[in-house]
Amino acid sequence: MSQFLSPRLNSFQGRLASLNWLLVALIVSISLIGVMMLYSVADGSFEPWSIRHLTRLIVGLAFMITVAIIDIKFWFRIAYFVYVIGLLALLSVEFFGDQMMGAKRWLDLGLVTIQPSEPMRIGLILALARYYHNLPVENISRPQWLVLPLLMIVVPAFLIFKQPDLGTSILFSLIGVSILFLAGLSWRYFFAGGLALIPAGWITWTMLLDYQKKRVFTFLDPDSDPLGSGYHILQSKIAIGSGGLTGKGFMQGTQSHLNFLPEKHTDFIFTMYAEEMGLYGALILLVMYLMILLMGYFIATQSRSAFARILAMSISVSFFIYLFVNIAMVVGLLPVVGVPLPLMSYGGTSMLTVMFGMGLLLNVQVNRYTELSTK
Repeated sequence: MSQFLSPRLNSFQGRLASLNWLLVALIVSISLIGVMMLYSVADGSFEPWSIRHLTRLIVGLAFMITVAIIDIKFWFRIAYFVYVIGLLALLSVEFFGDQMMGAKRWLDLGLVTIQPSEPMRIGLILALARYYHNLPVENISRPQWLVLPLLMIVVPAFLIFKQPDLGTSILFSLIGVSILFLAGLSWRYFFAGGLALIPAGWITWTMLLDYQKKRVFTFLDPDSDPLGSGYHILQSKIAIGSGGLTGKGFMQGTQSHLNFLPEKHTDFIFTMYAEEMGLYGALILLVMYLMILLMGYFIATQSRSAFARILAMSISVSFFIYLFVNIAMVVGLLPVVGVPLPLMSYGGTSMLTVMFGMGLLLNVQVNRYTELSTK
C-alpha cells in the first residue's frame, strides 16, 4: 500500500495534517445531528436506529480517512474497475437480489445487505472522470467520443429503473449528464437532449407503475387524496410549519412522535428536524451543507489534473442533487421519491457511499498539485 501514498507527504502524521479538517468536522457534525434525530425518532432510545447510525459513522469516518490519504494515482488506476464492480453488483440484484416492499433493490452479502445503486454512482463518477481526463479537449464534443460515456450512464440507469426504482434512476442519469456538462460537452447536445425528453417522457409515463403515477398526481394536487397518496407530503408540510421559528424542542415534535409523520428515520428526517428545531435550526443545518458544497467547489478549482477536477466537482454535484431533491420533496416542491438526506437519513449503504465520496473529495484536496498521466 505504501507505493500508493503521495510522495509529497513523507509521514502518516503529515498526510493527516494535510486533510481539510474543517470539511471533516462538518461531515461529522451533520452526521451527529442525524444520530440525535434518530434518538428522538425512537422516543429517547439509541435502539434501533441511533446506535447503528453512530456505528456506521465511526466505520465510515475511518473508511473516509483511508480513502483520503491514498495517492490519487491509485484511484485513477482503478477507476474503471470500481465501475465494473458496481455494474456487476447491479446485475447480481437482477438475479439474486432480495425483494422488499415490492422492489428488488438489495443484495445480501451475508454479513451486510447493500443497495448497489448507491455506490454505483461513485463508480460512474470515477470512470467518467478518468475517461475525460484521457480525452483531448477537441474530441469531447465529437459524436463518436460520446457513445461510450452515454452507455456508461444508460446501462446502470436502466438496471436501476427495472428494480423498480424510478427516483434513483432519474437521479443517477442526472448525475451522469452533469458530469458530461462539467467535462465540457457542447451545449448543443443538452439542447437536443431537452427536446428529446418530450417524447421520452411520454414513453416513460406509459411504462410507469400505478403507484409511481399516483406520486406524480399527488405532487400536483396532494389535497385530492389527503388520507391516501397525499398523506405523506401533507403531514410533512404540517410538521415543518408547526415548528415555527424556534421549533417545538428536542423530542417534542407532535407530528413525528404521535406517528402522523411516516418514514421519519429515513426520507423525512429533515421534516422531523425542522419541527423540533424550527426555521433557525433548519437554516443552520442548510448553511453547514452549503459550506461542504463550497469547499468541494474550491477544491475542484485548485486541482491541476482534469481527473481530479472532474472528480471533485462531480462528487459535489452528486451531493447537492441528493440534498436538494430530499429537501424539495419534503416541502412539496418535488414528488415524493425514496431519496435519503445525505449523512442524516438512516441507511448503511447511503452513509458509506457518502463517506466514500467525501473521502475522494478530501483525496483531491490532499493531491491537488499531483500531475496525472493521460495514458
